[in-house]
Amino acid sequence: MLQVTNVSLQYGSKKLFEDVNIKFTKGNCYGIIGANGAGKSTFLKVLSGEIEPNKGEVSLDKNERMSVLMQNQNAFDTQTVVRTVMLGHKRLVEIMDEKDALYSKADFSEEDGLRASELESEFAELNGWEAESEAEMLLNELDIPNEDHYVLMGELDAKKKVKVLLAQALFGNPDLLLLDEPTNNLDIKTVRWLENYLMEFENTIIIVSHNRHFLNKVCTHICDVDYGKINLFLGNYDFWYQTSQLISRQMRDQNKKMEQRAKELQDFIARFAANASKSKQATSRKKELEKLTLNDIKPSLRKYPFIDFKFEREIGNDILMVEGLTKQGYFEDVSFIVQKNDKIGFISDKSTTVTMLFDVLTGKVQPDEGTIRWGKTISLSVLPQNNNEFFDGCDLTLVEWLSQYSNDNYEEYLRGWLGRMLFSGEEALKKAKVLSGGEKVRCMLAKMMLEGSNFLILDEPTNHLDLESITSLNNGMNNFKGCMLFTSHDQELMNTVANRIIEINGTKTYDKNITYDEYLDSLNG
Repeated sequence: MLQVTNVSLQYGSKKLFEDVNIKFTKGNCYGIIGANGAGKSTFLKVLSGEIEPNKGEVSLDKNERMSVLMQNQNAFDTQTVVRTVMLGHKRLVEIMDEKDALYSKADFSEEDGLRASELESEFAELNGWEAESEAEMLLNELDIPNEDHYVLMGELDAKKKVKVLLAQALFGNPDLLLLDEPTNNLDIKTVRWLENYLMEFENTIIIVSHNRHFLNKVCTHICDVDYGKINLFLGNYDFWYQTSQLISRQMRDQNKKMEQRAKELQDFIARFAANASKSKQATSRKKELEKLTLNDIKPSLRKYPFIDFKFEREIGNDILMVEGLTKQGYFEDVSFIVQKNDKIGFISDKSTTVTMLFDVLTGKVQPDEGTIRWGKTISLSVLPQNNNEFFDGCDLTLVEWLSQYSNDNYEEYLRGWLGRMLFSGEEALKKAKVLSGGEKVRCMLAKMMLEGSNFLILDEPTNHLDLESITSLNNGMNNFKGCMLFTSHDQELMNTVANRIIEINGTKTYDKNITYDEYLDSLNG
């Protein structure tokens, strides 16, 4: 068990968290969430001992071992791949090195023999004789082939290094596992393997991640870093979010009777309890969920943008027909017809392929061959992956910037739209050219909502967004009644929005009316 007692940390006048008290117990997986800059990764470093808190203490039970996912990919370049994995259990490697040094001595003494005997005993207790084969097995499961096992880390490409460091963190069945953004730079097959591995992991896991699908699959609890406090909640990310929103709505509506509010919460909890994600703890967690009361759940203080795409002109029968579309170096002979209510998720091994397809469909780039026919009733709004052309060198305030895309240029009206996207008060007078990546995307989404189009194209829309904005965008895309083409590395977004998947790789096109999860399952089938 890891115990956090009265922990506080601040830098200068900025208070990251204050008087945090949490017990992290065996058999549970804790997801740490919070707005950008709230201190999630910093809190993980406090837990690992890398950062000392200003007040309080972090204590791990005696004889328990903590393992941390390393972020520096080049830290082990002079080590072999297998040794790098085994360095996840430092004490084991120390014993191995000391044993080797002793046995290689020319003048091996009686004292050396006694020391070697002690080391051999501890080595056996740590299952040292199986360590190398365990490291190799982990590597094989992560698709690191045998021929790479004994090369130097410095010889591997970045994608393989990420997997080796993941194997290092998992090696030796640690009592406590700390993972900071573990799905970053992993292919979807490895992410799914990791989900299954962690769901069966019997010890304690603490994770920082922006991957909501991952948090929903593996987490039994959520730690919400919110305005200097860290509150612990039972359940996965979706349960935390939806209960928090429910309580917030109920607090705003004080006319409801307490009994009605309690029944609504009880019904909601009962539905979620049936979906407990971690098999070995499902029964006990379901019982805990069923015991929750209204007072057990606190609404989050964080703000979510309000994203809701509406359109006035209904879509006719002819929407979009693509036939024999080719762009050399990107795709060849692509054909598809968009039907009513289609929300199509696009996939390709090369990310530039889908971006080029969208550029061709919108007329930004001309195809080498093929035809594109848009229906007469279609109005189009686009969220490009690269939006710099809309902001670079733009000396307009956000109110002035948004007025370019609005038929109503009344300032209060425009401020209302900006407020929905969390640009309130003086924020609405910022210059467009100084916005961060996430702020630019929120402005582009406000532009799209103002345009009121019935057909949307979104290229990696979650890039630069925090969890709050991604969740709101996901809801907005789900609720949209028009047609949509999009691509995203966010698995939850792909799975909950797309009702059709088109994969384009070279001359091959896969096109089926299935969800993203069903598509992934078909790859393994």
